[in-house]
Amino acid sequence: MDLRKLKTLIDLVAESSISELEITEAEGRVRIVKAPPPSAAQAPVAQVVQIPASQAAVAAPAAQPGAAAAPAQAAAAPAAPRGKTVKSPMVGTLYRAPNPEADPFVQVGTTVKVGDTLCIIEAMKLMNEIESEFAGTVVEILVENGQPIEYGQPLFIIE
Repeated sequence: MDLRKLKTLIDLVAESSISELEITEAEGRVRIVKAPPPSAAQAPVAQVVQIPASQAAVAAPAAQPGAAAAPAQAAAAPAAPRGKTVKSPMVGTLYRAPNPEADPFVQVGTTVKVGDTLCIIEAMKLMNEIESEFAGTVVEILVENGQPIEYGQPLFIIE
């Protein structure tokens, strides 16, 4: 792939709200993934992986090596959350209650059993009930009602 085209794609991903872009052409495949910003002071870092037709992977970071080391150190600094984390199994919009007038399924301090409904995730106009994988007490709710969420995003902490 032409380096000018690759640079343009990296710039487009860095400036847009998308987090990942993958393009396949005759000479290979390019995947650009934007890393989440560790803080507002640092610029977004994109990682580019080019996989030629022979399927040999070549990695080309979009930032200088020194800049890539800083986010890794910053990610190691936060303390591990207490309890068990319930993560989103899909991309969608999270709703904490079955309808706008109803009380939320769970609140901080609610005791849950395995299989209890924690929230609903709307994905492609389908409402998917998210059930607790753990028994315990909800100690933290990490998302707001109506918030768009990503696959694997932490939603609740149950102790």
